[in-house]
Amino acid sequence: MSDNRENQKVSVLFMFFGTLFCVCLITANVLETKQLSFGPINLTAGIIVFPVSYIINDVVCEVWGYRRARMLIWMGFAMNFLFVIFGAIADWIPGADYWHGDEGFHVIFGLAPRIAAASFIAFIAGSFINAYVMSKMKLRTEGSASFAKNFSARAIWSTVFGEMADSIIFFPLALGGVIPWEEMPSLMISQVTLKTLYEVMVLPVTIRVVKFTKAHDHEDVFDHDINYNIFNILKI
Repeated sequence: MSDNRENQKVSVLFMFFGTLFCVCLITANVLETKQLSFGPINLTAGIIVFPVSYIINDVVCEVWGYRRARMLIWMGFAMNFLFVIFGAIADWIPGADYWHGDEGFHVIFGLAPRIAAASFIAFIAGSFINAYVMSKMKLRTEGSASFAKNFSARAIWSTVFGEMADSIIFFPLALGGVIPWEEMPSLMISQVTLKTLYEVMVLPVTIRVVKFTKAHDHEDVFDHDINYNIFNILKI
């Protein structure tokens, strides 16, 4: 376990995960505007990339602890907010006379403020629940010899709880009135199920990434006696 001075250092790997985390969130916001159907299953295109943000959250919380995960979540929130603001400004400015892409551009960025507002609320709730469950479950298994088994369990359960909170908040706020209300429950259930399956499928890769990161940075933080207040942003 690292001391406080070492825990203040920001590694190259942490910077990489932070950048990838922000890219995934911004991309998911755009992709959520497209609805997909696979037989009876209704989804948004955000399913392609959004689960990656939960995987990164798991890796960061597992390696560097809840404090770093908290900083990562707020950083993602801030970058996503900036993207939405710039997109809304660009959508508001009239296009050139010779440009004929206004309609398509507006479909994406005209809906972005509503989708982003729902996404921000859902993201904060889901991400912090995910990080909290990861942190608490890791403390309960401290000293266990079976890393892979215990990490897999906490990665899956943290995703289940986080995605449930995210979906319950996001879909009614973002897509209520856009899609039929009777489709909403199946959409939410499908999203939670598929995102969790996504996590399970990539677990072998996630486990290897966690092991490599711990070995490279010599970090394996256990969150003893920390404050889980989500607004303690500067406490890293």
